[in-house]
Amino acid sequence: MRRLYRSTKDKKLAGICGGLGEYMNADSNMIRLVFILLLLITGFFPFGLTYIVAWIILPEDVMLKEEAAKGSDVKPKPKSRAKPKAKEKASSK
Repeated sequence: MRRLYRSTKDKKLAGICGGLGEYMNADSNMIRLVFILLLLITGFFPFGLTYIVAWIILPEDVMLKEEAAKGSDVKPKPKSRAKPKAKEKASSK
């Protein structure tokens, strides 16, 4: 069963619209535009209150946050910077 979380990787304010976008497999920017449009049409109260309540109730996607933290600890192996050996010039004249 899929769960609704606040997004930790696609967030502008609290991650609510990013989480909805991940949950519905939709573009989070379109969700943000629709949300702002509805926010302005309804006079802020219904959708503003809903956003604030969702911010309080919905947990962050902790699994993604932990995976990102584990991934950042792993350092890639350094590339060898061995220069090709220069041809030695004969010093004899």
